[in-house]
Amino acid sequence: MKLVTGNSNRALAQAVASYLELPLTDCTVKRFADKEVYVEVHENVRGEDAFIIQSTSFPANDNLMELLILTDALRRSSARRITAVIPYFGYARQDRRAAGRTPISAKLVSNLITEAGVNRVITLDLHAAQIQGFFDIPTDNLYAAPIITRDILDNYQLDHTMIISPDVGGVARARAVAQRLGRDLAIVDKRRPRAGVSEVMNIIGDVEGQSCILIDDIVDSGGTLINAAEALLKAGAKSVSAYITHGVLSEGASERIAASKLKELVVTDSIQETDATRAAPNIRRITIAPLIGEAVARTASEQSVSSLFD
Repeated sequence: MKLVTGNSNRALAQAVASYLELPLTDCTVKRFADKEVYVEVHENVRGEDAFIIQSTSFPANDNLMELLILTDALRRSSARRITAVIPYFGYARQDRRAAGRTPISAKLVSNLITEAGVNRVITLDLHAAQIQGFFDIPTDNLYAAPIITRDILDNYQLDHTMIISPDVGGVARARAVAQRLGRDLAIVDKRRPRAGVSEVMNIIGDVEGQSCILIDDIVDSGGTLINAAEALLKAGAKSVSAYITHGVLSEGASERIAASKLKELVVTDSIQETDATRAAPNIRRITIAPLIGEAVARTASEQSVSSLFD
């Protein structure tokens, strides 16, 4: 088995390699003067089971091209099987035509990955479950719910705690955590007047006197979480924290979170930490390396991956 990584999240790749007690494959992933991606694998991979650990996070296009070119390099070097391990799958929010003359970018990206020569995909908390069906190759969508549940149990008193879905679309994700913890679920009813902007319309459920924990898959600008926290506190909640799988946290988001009424935002390391995120006093990270490592090990040994979540 060979573990290969680009530049999107080398810290996570190294943590997965440490979990598996394997070294990362020696390869060069750099840029020409005009910013074209250049890849060279310095080890023999003929007949090997190769795993490319690469999130397609910011800069999404650069990291996606690294993944595609790494795949091509391994395929042309006669790797037996190539598995793309994509902790954060970029373009997942464009999974349908929400208006006329718009693309379904998630399908386009899945086609690119397949055509490049990937034989299997392992990813984490896809924004929309149907994206699995966009791939014509086996795709394992892992869930961060067990890791989030364990961290909540370690850091929170469950008495008077309620799990909150920040929108109707995330109810299934939040309910999975609520059921594991044996807690009640409430929903924030919101609308989006335009992309990247949300407005809270109503709170479905009684949150008065409760310590609320928001559960979602992606935090980008932070607007949804900040608005939800303010609405929950106005409805009588004692405090509001949030657990999010993918901390996209685009420019200025970490500062907005730090200045908000959120007690704590916990994100996984599916996306590489930035200086701004590191500086925010109320943003904490938990690792998914053991989960990714175990999924890689089971895939390599032809064992069940879905049993990880039984």
